[in-house]
Amino acid sequence: MNRPHTPANLPAPTICMGEGWHCLHQYYKVDQAALMLLSDSQRAEGCEYVAQILNASGDDAPARQQTSVVSGHRADLGLMIMDPDPLRIDRVTQELRNSAIGSALKPTYSFVSITEISEYVPSVEQYANRLKREGTPEADPAFEAKLNAYKQRLPTMNKQRLYPDFPPFPVITFYPMNKARHPLANWYTEPFSARSELMAEHATSGIKFAGRVSQLITASTGFDDWEWGVTLWGRAPEHIKEIVYGMRFDRASAKYAEFGPFYLSYVSSPEDALDHLKI
Repeated sequence: MNRPHTPANLPAPTICMGEGWHCLHQYYKVDQAALMLLSDSQRAEGCEYVAQILNASGDDAPARQQTSVVSGHRADLGLMIMDPDPLRIDRVTQELRNSAIGSALKPTYSFVSITEISEYVPSVEQYANRLKREGTPEADPAFEAKLNAYKQRLPTMNKQRLYPDFPPFPVITFYPMNKARHPLANWYTEPFSARSELMAEHATSGIKFAGRVSQLITASTGFDDWEWGVTLWGRAPEHIKEIVYGMRFDRASAKYAEFGPFYLSYVSSPEDALDHLKI
């Protein structure tokens, strides 16, 4: 049997990420009818087991897991899970499904994506050119100071994009989004220079919320129905509203952004979340 030829310089096939992590947002609704069919011991056993799974750490556990209580009728429990191995993420959802309370946890929405460094994050050279365009000449001492500061923080920022830590904020909202392809507003027919300028303006708006909101953009082209997933953590609920509203006036959003459903939730330990949901 003839086998396809694989060039010697290609790495071995793998489902794991070479750089960055797989990411899953999963939402569940409590099925009250199914819950009522469970005995008290089954519910206690199931809650203990689910909490153990969602609190797990170590080599066999996902790199990141976060549990939240969802506001509104579309879901009750929210999970955000990240790991280089997508099957390690999926194992969590399968463990929940097969737990004693699995019949009462009905998946209502999920979003599959990966972490990435956006093509619009400027390199050091691109940042230097931006400073010049914005009116800071290379001979100005401020030019060198700004460029050195960017050099120092860029590796840390890129690491956080690829291998993010969850910020210590209690409010989390998630929504998917696309860039428009309408005849009069097609993002993908704009030159890179124009798109990059629009995204720089967008980023400048977001910086105003430093310390109040933390943001993670994950890529979903080819993985889900939308192109990106946006996760926002807020120090307080009003900060979520303020940043989403304010950034919608940026040209990149006002003309080119299309938004999916918003899921607002409140970060909680698995035990407290299950207790809050009266399981």
